[in-house]
Amino acid sequence: MFDIGFAELLLIGVVGLLVVGPEQLPGAVRTVLAWVNRFRRSFDQIRTEVRRELHNDEIMQKLKAESLQLEQQVRDTTQSVEREMKALGNETSDSLQMASTTPHPASSPPADSLADADATEGDNDTPPKTA
Repeated sequence: MFDIGFAELLLIGVVGLLVVGPEQLPGAVRTVLAWVNRFRRSFDQIRTEVRRELHNDEIMQKLKAESLQLEQQVRDTTQSVEREMKALGNETSDSLQMASTTPHPASSPPADSLADADATEGDNDTPPKTA
């Protein structure tokens, strides 16, 4: 990490021995190592948290892209359904107009058949003539 060789470590050990003294050197080394370990753990936690956040951001971007795609599909489907409904409405109104302009033979008989029916009914009410 710091690219420190054996010679540098030996020099740091000798200077530490002269500055701190032989009795307090093991305690000082333990304290320094404890601080280094705390620093490493904090750095690892920060790195893990950053990776997690980046991963969450990536997932959020994917979800946003998928939601936009789904929203566009829903819009397209809605538009096609609306077009089909308009077409069906136009067909229905056209067929209703056609039905209202042309009379149906089953619902109202033609005028000639009504006159014939009235003439035959009148004949049935009168007694037959005898000669």
